[in-house]
Amino acid sequence: QVQLVESGGGMVHPGGSLRLACATSGFPFSFTTMKWVRQAPGKGLEWIASIDYTGESPSYDNSVKGRFTISRNNARSTLYLQMNSLQPDDTGIYYCAESSDSIPRGQGTQVIVSS
Repeated sequence: QVQLVESGGGMVHPGGSLRLACATSGFPFSFTTMKWVRQAPGKGLEWIASIDYTGESPSYDNSVKGRFTISRNNARSTLYLQMNSLQPDDTGIYYCAESSDSIPRGQGTQVIVSS
């Protein structure tokens, strides 16, 4: 059974940081390209970052490039997203997913950036 459990969200002030984690099981994580997507209030899913199975070729949406860092620990089957210089527009529910999945399977973790 495929499971993805996101954690690490919370409420921060603009300029703050958070580190999200996604614990996975039930599929060969070490050989799977992974991504983070988010859903802002009232909007659709937005891709923000991907990383291939080696962890050496991350890619980012322009809206987060230079502020967010995607990484992975294959030994722990865990995906991470370090988020720095957070802005109110970063508010939303963050999901991890296999790159091939159009709809995230996890519950997501909520991030609120507000003064």
